[in-house]
Amino acid sequence: MSSLSIRGIRKVYTNGVEVLKGIDIEIKDGQFLILVGGSGSGKSTLLNMVAGLESVTSGEILIDGKVVNDLPPKDRDIAMVFQSYALYPSMTVRENIAFGLNVKKVPKAEQEEIVARVAETLQITHLLDRRPAQLSGGQRQRVAMGRAISRKPSLFLFDEPLSNLDAKLRVEMRAEIKLLHQRLKATIVYVTHDQIEAMTMGDLIAVMKDGVVQQLGTPQEIYDNPANLFVAGFIGSPSMNFITVKPVIEGSEVFVAIDNAGKSMRLALPFHADKLRAYAGREVVLGVRPEQITDMSSAHGDVGQELGCLIDLVEPTGPDTLLTTRLNGAAVTCRTHPREAVLPGQTMQLSFNLSKAAMFDPANGERIA
Repeated sequence: MSSLSIRGIRKVYTNGVEVLKGIDIEIKDGQFLILVGGSGSGKSTLLNMVAGLESVTSGEILIDGKVVNDLPPKDRDIAMVFQSYALYPSMTVRENIAFGLNVKKVPKAEQEEIVARVAETLQITHLLDRRPAQLSGGQRQRVAMGRAISRKPSLFLFDEPLSNLDAKLRVEMRAEIKLLHQRLKATIVYVTHDQIEAMTMGDLIAVMKDGVVQQLGTPQEIYDNPANLFVAGFIGSPSMNFITVKPVIEGSEVFVAIDNAGKSMRLALPFHADKLRAYAGREVVLGVRPEQITDMSSAHGDVGQELGCLIDLVEPTGPDTLLTTRLNGAAVTCRTHPREAVLPGQTMQLSFNLSKAAMFDPANGERIA
């Protein structure tokens, strides 16, 4: 397998539209990188440039230390798995998997050995003599992956491969791809708009918006320490709560006033006063994850400040129940144990653990603390 270096990559189309605005990403040999973002963020364009399907306006793409900007796709030693599977309908599964081997003039006996090994790895040996029309969506995706694996490329590129599958099958295929990565120790770049895929599958996540990498890091780093409002709101399900507050500084401590159904309450924040002194009395955005606001029994040893909150909405999910209250006019989601949940219109004592809360500048979205 190979490392991948993306250095200062820009893409400007002939109409002057700049799609990528200087992307820098380094991936070590064997790492699994997720490119995640909404539509128009530039993630698929970047993947296509790595594949050689899009030209580079400026910057360099290096695979295993070699600049590949001007190399055609066939000379980059990459394998790509598409959303549409891109299987040949007239060929059997066996023939589809072996297609790249045929192109490379691999001897027939070796082809048969490789196809058998790949089919066993993906648990599709019993499907080898079927055609794509006779397969389910998940089976077709396995065949597309098998065709990629059979070539033993330096780099695997996945372009939203699970988008056409139903929810249950997506979960199963996520696990399949992750297990495949662990077995092959492959270098993978995977594009998705689904932040759950990003959190569960990758070693590294690059969160993209408007052609810019907003943050690059491990899933846990990005979840716990989002760089800005966009990342904080995009990563996490349910997403981070955002509450507009005005910090009050008293000595070395920071407080905010919280209005809940006409009752004013005061919350102490875990930030150092020096970080927020310039924002005292000004509106800022407090970010709190739903699991940081919970019922008193679920808080266990992490009991924070206790507030009585009026509940507007109750959403059972099975293992948890999500409650919605309103704080300073913002809808706030809380994650509680099902047996502790109250009914809409009732007040419930909730524990606020703000040890991992974040503070953002509403003007530019950047993190303050």
